[in-house]
Amino acid sequence: MNIAYIPARGGSKSIPLKNIKPIAGKPLIFWAAKAACECKDIDTVFVSTDSAEIYDVASQFDFGKLRIVDRSAKSATDTATTEYGMLEFAQSFDFTQIALIQATSPLISSADLSNGFALLSRDNVDSVLSVVEQKRFIWEETKNGYSIPVNYDFMRRPRRQGHQGFLVENGAFYITGRNALLRSKCRISGNIKTVLMPPESYIELDEPEDWLIVEELLKKRTLSELPIIKMFLTDCDGTLTDAGMYYSSDGEIMKKFNTHDGAGLRMLRERGVITGIITGEVSESVRRRAEKIGVDELLMGVSDKYAAIQELCVKHGVDKRNVAFIGDDINDMKAIEEVGFGVSVGDALEEVKRAANYVTTAHGGEGAVREAADLVLKRIEYA
Repeated sequence: MNIAYIPARGGSKSIPLKNIKPIAGKPLIFWAAKAACECKDIDTVFVSTDSAEIYDVASQFDFGKLRIVDRSAKSATDTATTEYGMLEFAQSFDFTQIALIQATSPLISSADLSNGFALLSRDNVDSVLSVVEQKRFIWEETKNGYSIPVNYDFMRRPRRQGHQGFLVENGAFYITGRNALLRSKCRISGNIKTVLMPPESYIELDEPEDWLIVEELLKKRTLSELPIIKMFLTDCDGTLTDAGMYYSSDGEIMKKFNTHDGAGLRMLRERGVITGIITGEVSESVRRRAEKIGVDELLMGVSDKYAAIQELCVKHGVDKRNVAFIGDDINDMKAIEEVGFGVSVGDALEEVKRAANYVTTAHGGEGAVREAADLVLKRIEYA
């Protein structure tokens, strides 16, 4: 049996509770768990943690292969090695091969892991690790204080394209056998092979400044995986608005809409995307807003939003996989889960965020719909 082992201690110093800090709309550990659970070569994925908060968050992931297990306090100290935790785990669980996957490497993919297991299955290969290729010119300082090149002759400086370069561990994953781990007490041993990962996977989230770079890379990956959207639908209160209820002096209810959201919906229509608002309320202000921005469909007084979406799919001949829906509350969850691109606004309930494919940076009524619309428009441009 092949298993994945994802250590996730709660005591990170550089970024507190780093393993569950949101990145690209999901807790950091989500991305490593997703890649492991989608890998056909892995039977069970174990998240090993000493933190009740991490345990609760990981328990919400909808991955059938995932198990969360406790790790001892001794294995989760600042000075404890990763090997200590792996050995502790190996003494309690039976398996054939183990893939150590670091939550701080969210750019890992299931294909990377499959490549690793394929290498391990070859004759006389005992361990595999992930690397990236670097073509930098390396120098080191000598004992007398001068510096010398390590990997090239500066008198015959090679062109970068012709430079052989070198391989660097990116820390994403290491694969070895259980017997080899127990015998060597090390994550890799014996005859070792390397799996080449993309250059951007070199970045690890060890410092706060790494966060923005990796988040943008994850958003680009989300965009590349996004289906072509033919119908874009949105909730109203808490999504197109800030969920506030405003009253005039004569008691009339007023709503605050965002100009950028309206522009996003208009741009979608111009690109041939069907647009619509689905809301549980019946409101004259919503009707007027829908008329002003020119959406194709306005459904008010709706109690079952997913059923309404199904009806719209039949009406317009659109598969639900080509539908985007954005919302913020419990009554939006079914729709978010079932469509091809389910989006949650940034200030939605936590369970709604977990159900979504994408969580906007913007809050409801503050450009969240525009943010999602821009992603859809970019995907159309790349198609």
